[in-house]
Amino acid sequence: MKAVFDERQWKHDPQNFMANGQSLRNPEQPERIRILHEGAKRAGAEFIAPEDHGSGPIAAVHSPEYLTFLENIYTRWKRIEGSSDEVIPNIHPDNRGANYPKSAVGQAGYHQADTACPIAEGTWEASYWSAQTALSAADLILQGEKEAYALCRPPGHHAFADLAGGFCFLNNSAIAADYLLQKGLKPAILDVDVHHGNGTQGIFYQRSDVLTVSLHADPDRFYPFFWGGAQERGEGLGEGYNLNIPLPRGTGDDEYLEQLKPALARIQSFGATVLVVALGLDSHENDPLQGLSITTPGFARLGKAIAKPNLPTLLVQEGGYLSEDLGHNIENFLTGFESK
Repeated sequence: MKAVFDERQWKHDPQNFMANGQSLRNPEQPERIRILHEGAKRAGAEFIAPEDHGSGPIAAVHSPEYLTFLENIYTRWKRIEGSSDEVIPNIHPDNRGANYPKSAVGQAGYHQADTACPIAEGTWEASYWSAQTALSAADLILQGEKEAYALCRPPGHHAFADLAGGFCFLNNSAIAADYLLQKGLKPAILDVDVHHGNGTQGIFYQRSDVLTVSLHADPDRFYPFFWGGAQERGEGLGEGYNLNIPLPRGTGDDEYLEQLKPALARIQSFGATVLVVALGLDSHENDPLQGLSITTPGFARLGKAIAKPNLPTLLVQEGGYLSEDLGHNIENFLTGFESK
């Protein structure tokens, strides 16, 4: 399998993460890159560096106001006397349709949904090249590859059109899907991260040209809490083009694979000509975020099941955090996927 990665993704090194009122080390650490890269290579992945597609495909998904914020907020933040080392919001609007402030502090609250997406000096550059990685992997599909793996970091599926959150800044899966759409394909996005892909859903929620499907831990008691219910089907032109399959905490291999069947059936009904998989590995039983209970052998079964429809498939790395199993999980998924 051909794969894409850019070394500049190492430059994002978030330090802060607030959980249950405590300030902890951020789980989305650069070390994830080494582990995922090594695991993918063991599965036979052949890595290349991405090309620069410029800001056009990114701006097709994200607002120019938001992109200006991401590119400049760290410099602006550091001009504030006594500012922290990372941009972390301390205030949020109760109505994002209200005033758009000029203040860096106010804009941080407007554009960052939570405290899990701190912005530091290297965040914009890493996020930009994470998106370019997804776009270059999409090019491989357009050039005739049946599958390609994009090692994207930071991840993307919690990023809305103008809102960061949950370790995510640019929505790599959405950017790649929209890019493939503009090239004449009909994309469906299948999100198998343990968390609901709320940003992806939000980007396409009123659109009928991209199908979005997400299997995830039930948000009633799991992040992102406010999105991901089965009743969320899309709005306007997008009604019926979003499918959420919330799963009970602790769901394991057999039940997960059973619930994957209606997801794949919906993708077939949509008539997708290309599949973008938002590949989260944090549904593993030993992942630090502890939502579902997929086993390491289960990831091989999952990969094989997702490959079965035999669509051209772009695999975009999302979650999956530091544990002894992370490298084995990506290895098993990719091996299972290619075994078909």
